[in-house]
Amino acid sequence: MLATALARFPRLDLFAAPTPLERMERLSRQLDRDIWVKRDDATSFALGGNKVRKLEFLAADALRQGADTLVTAGAIQSNHVRQTAAVAARLGLGCLALLENPIDTDSPDYLGNGNRRLLELFGAEVELVDNLDDADAQLQAAAERLRAAGRRPYLVPIGGSNPLGALGYVRAGLELAGQIERSGKRFAAVVLASGSAGTHAGLAFGLGHALPGTRVVGVTVSRPQAGQRPKVEGLLQGIGTLLGVPVPEVDVQLWDQYYAPRYGEPNPASWTAIRRLAGSEGLLLDPVYTGKAFAGLLDGIERQSFAEGPLLFLHTGGSPALFAYACPS
Repeated sequence: MLATALARFPRLDLFAAPTPLERMERLSRQLDRDIWVKRDDATSFALGGNKVRKLEFLAADALRQGADTLVTAGAIQSNHVRQTAAVAARLGLGCLALLENPIDTDSPDYLGNGNRRLLELFGAEVELVDNLDDADAQLQAAAERLRAAGRRPYLVPIGGSNPLGALGYVRAGLELAGQIERSGKRFAAVVLASGSAGTHAGLAFGLGHALPGTRVVGVTVSRPQAGQRPKVEGLLQGIGTLLGVPVPEVDVQLWDQYYAPRYGEPNPASWTAIRRLAGSEGLLLDPVYTGKAFAGLLDGIERQSFAEGPLLFLHTGGSPALFAYACPS
């Protein structure tokens, strides 16, 4: 039923799916715990990452509406903005990005390297803003300016996280469920970064239908769980309404001990996680999302917060942001 409902929505093929599900051999031996990774850093489009799954649906809708410009917003080092700009380039569309500096840094690397440099290569127009505290209104105002200039904008929400964009991770949830069944493993938990919430909600929705009872733990990267929970739960309801499919019984679990000091600013635990995975598996996490989420997974093992059985980490990409941050010695 869920796959049939998804098939009603146009989608572009922007990367080769499915992405791999791999056991992390050396790390598993080091931790004496079976650790697997779903490699959505390997989506093979614009240096990889999770946002392209959402953009497959959003960009298809933009083309259906006759848009000529994608309008979105995020931090200067936003992975979402980078992949939105790349999608626009592939489709021959313009891209306008509103960018904020959430950590108030004057570091030349943060301001001009990493994802920010890639925006120039993809030909995106950039407007720097003081903040994105009222992002929806700011995006609407930008769209109105473009319409007044004769252009046809399409608004892509921060993170691509509205019900339509989240369908990309409903689909990913079904993909992952198939891989889990073929692996013969019964995973104790799936752990991922929870930010704009579309990835978290979509994955939980898809797994909730295909593998009921799967524990999904979202490690928040920008806010306490009290602020994150309504975002996840609201998107779960929105997905169900959009698809015309019942919302599965989902226990929304959020760990908010790892995002400090704020969004976009790494902490010692996240750098430790980045070094740990790079040194044991040659796999790169990022300082904003996956570093903090994997720090949560490692600490969860230490605190015995998981039941017995293998663990699965959803790697949502973001490695270009490594070039925007100075790694502490």
